[in-house]
This record gives sequence, structure tokens and C-alpha cells, in this order.
Amino acid sequence: MTRSSAAQAATSVKAGRIRVGIGGWIFAPWRGTFYPEGLAQRLELDYASRQLGSIEINSTYYGAQRPDSFKRWHDETPDDFQFSLKGPRFAMNRRVLAEAGASIERFLTGGLLNLGAKLGPINWQLMPGKQFDPEDYARFLDLLPDEVDGHPLRHALEVRHASFCAPEFVALARKRKAAVVVSGDSDYPQIADASAPFVYARIMGTAANRKLGYGPADLDRWVERALTWAQGGTPDDLDTFGKPLAAKAGRDVYLYVISGHKERNPAAAMALIERLRKRGAP
Repeated sequence: MTRSSAAQAATSVKAGRIRVGIGGWIFAPWRGTFYPEGLAQRLELDYASRQLGSIEINSTYYGAQRPDSFKRWHDETPDDFQFSLKGPRFAMNRRVLAEAGASIERFLTGGLLNLGAKLGPINWQLMPGKQFDPEDYARFLDLLPDEVDGHPLRHALEVRHASFCAPEFVALARKRKAAVVVSGDSDYPQIADASAPFVYARIMGTAANRKLGYGPADLDRWVERALTWAQGGTPDDLDTFGKPLAAKAGRDVYLYVISGHKERNPAAAMALIERLRKRGAP
């Protein structure tokens, strides 16, 4: 397959790390399909983390997790593994985002630093009906610290209303060096502008009638896009709204197979990992 023009332009840039993952690890239909038959449920995170590069944790959106849970997740996974976390709904599901400071602080000081170096990006996901209010959103971004207790944080912004498809939103994200979450193969707006030293993509198109969730051509397309992002470029087949950026440095890539037909998500993730491995991806 021929690399896209964006990837070719970035070939002199040192590539970032590509991590492919799924959402969560506890799901009964994965037992005997993704997980080996008879594997004890308490060993499922241990197994999943040795097949994948990352897992997005959704439970942090619904409620506070115990600090010792974060410590246990750290201890059960390999040294080079990372988790991403959903920001809490108490911060995100409100009319005025700029009033979320107390909820954000409680979340960031609630034990997640027990993940140590395994703490990846935090995904701040808005409700689908939440529209872009530039002033309020800028004030919300000011509430997201660059670090907590000396631990640097990476922030990803998942917006799901068409009003965010605007240069002003991309500029805000770039000013804050926060990644705009790329929503792939879904009904949500797709905003693929690079805005941070990393890329956060969630692809949601797995289908029940595909053994690997996606067909070969679709898997290949996402591999090409991930390689382009890792080289610092922007794929030329995704929607962007801000000023184009030249590829100056490679970016780490977090690529999650999520939603869609959930039963197929691990198979799709493993197929992507195998294709990336064959391409020599870092």
C-alpha cells in the first residue's frame, strides 16, 4: 500500500509510540473469544494488558474509584502499559463548564496518580447535545492543570456537537496543547486537527458480521492514519477545520476500538496491532 502524501512528507520525523486498545476489560462475551476459555475473571486485566497497548477506563466517568483500585491496576499490568481515564460526569454534564473546578480537583486528587507512569490521557467527554460556547469552554480548559504533584497530565477533548467544527475550537485546543478526540466511523462530528503532542482516536465502526470487526480495507486505512499521526502528519482523508500544521515532531497515538459491536472490538484491536507490527511501527 502506498503511504499517504501526509505520511511521506513526515518521513524524516522520529515517530511517536502507537498504542492500540479497547474500552474496559470486563465483558462476558469476550470470555472464550478474546480471553482463553476458563481464564479466571481476576486475571482478565493481566491478560488484556499483555495483548494491548492501552485500555480506556469508563467507570471513572460514572463515579469515584478507590485509590487502591488505581494501585491494583498499576500492579497488574506491564511496565510499558497505559490507561486512559474518562473525566467525571459531574464535571462534564453541566450547563456552565467553567463551574466544574471543584469536581475536576476532586477527580485529579482522588488517587489516579497511583497509576504512576501508566496514567495516559484523560478524556473529557461532553454530552452529544452540548454546543460550543467559546468563552465558557476556554474557561473550562483553564481548569485543567498541566500537572498534579509533579506528575504531567495529558488532556483529550471529546466534543460531540457540530458547533465544535470550527477554527476557533481548534485554536483553543492548540493553545492548551490538548488533543481533540477523533471520532471515527460514527455519527459524531469528526475533527481530526492535530492540536497536541499526542493523538487520541476512538473508532466505533465494528460490525457483527465481520470476524475482525472491520473489513481488511478499513483496518488498513486506520493503520495508515495511525502511522501518519505517529510521524507528525495529519491524514488527508479525515475532516479538519483549523489551520494546517507542518509535521515537525512525531506524536504518540492512542487508538481505541470502542462502541460499535463491542464483542468484536478486541479482535479488531489485535488485527490493527498485527498490521502495525508488520509495518515496523513503534
